[in-house]
Amino acid sequence: MIPRLPKTVALVACGVAVLGGAGLAAAGVGGGGGAAPARSSLPPATAAIEKTTLTATQKVDGTLGYGDPRAVAGVGKGTLTWLARAGSTVTRGEPVYKADTHPVPLVYGSLPLYRALRTGVNGPDVLQLERNLRDLGYSGFTVDKTFSSATADAVKRWQGDLGVKKTGAIEPGSVVIAPGAIRVAEHKKATGDPVSGGPVLTCTGTTQSVTVKLDVGLRQLAKKGTKTALTMPGGGSTHGTITNVGAVATRPSKDSSTSTIDLTISVSDQKALGGLDQAPVDVRLTADRHRDVLAVPVAALLALPGGRYGVQVVEGTTARTVPVETGMFADGKVEISGGTGLREGMKVGIPA
Repeated sequence: MIPRLPKTVALVACGVAVLGGAGLAAAGVGGGGGAAPARSSLPPATAAIEKTTLTATQKVDGTLGYGDPRAVAGVGKGTLTWLARAGSTVTRGEPVYKADTHPVPLVYGSLPLYRALRTGVNGPDVLQLERNLRDLGYSGFTVDKTFSSATADAVKRWQGDLGVKKTGAIEPGSVVIAPGAIRVAEHKKATGDPVSGGPVLTCTGTTQSVTVKLDVGLRQLAKKGTKTALTMPGGGSTHGTITNVGAVATRPSKDSSTSTIDLTISVSDQKALGGLDQAPVDVRLTADRHRDVLAVPVAALLALPGGRYGVQVVEGTTARTVPVETGMFADGKVEISGGTGLREGMKVGIPA
């Protein structure tokens, strides 16, 4: 975690540079010997005191992907004659695979097809089917929980369009059910294999997200709904939102001395991800944020006796050293307070 480090240690978030008193002098931030003497000349450069929000971040490693794949089991008799290409997207009504050249289309829903749906059957699985028929453009029936003769007529029209036998009933294995469109991840069988007996392929959702194996020591940085900054392998950047924080800590390997939790980050701007899969992503989690604080460039700090800091305030043709308390360091700036009369817009010196 990125701590707040007042006075003797400066941590610059996003660059993570740690500076002690000697480090400040080496960086041209000020001398470390004694009290800053009265200046007879103005500094070579100045910067304005800003009133701003400083945000400290912690960089962690993430992986871009489509989520955990799930298996699509082959049900029924027949031989595989075609499978949707790995990496392709299948939407409602489109075939996921073909058995004996007959397409097995995708149907949206959460209930598995555990029984045959035909005239006289009632239940939520009938409602699920009828909603899909309606959204595929078929009509002439009431969308409810009853499989009526009108529903059977609509099913026959759909079956005719698919090029399969028009029975007016939906048998287990004749469709694949998923919550929405799917992306084919990997083929588990090849054409010529029997349909039944294990998964035909695996699939995922079509929306990419970022997963992070987060060290449990950083758990406090992972809050659901928090925005994150993401940097792609090619240098592009976008933002994400933490949507899930795992509750179970695991060890990456038996030899690992640290435990991790799973973090899921959603990304609304899918185009910014560039279509990459299983690519490494730099994730920046917000460690701390200070709003409406006075801040100056880190280079404006002067080292004073006793491990204290100050800034050189420039007013017209004169300059004076003002002791300050330091707060958060972030983005090359440092929060300052405690200096008498300091305000937004005042000029401070930047040493050579």
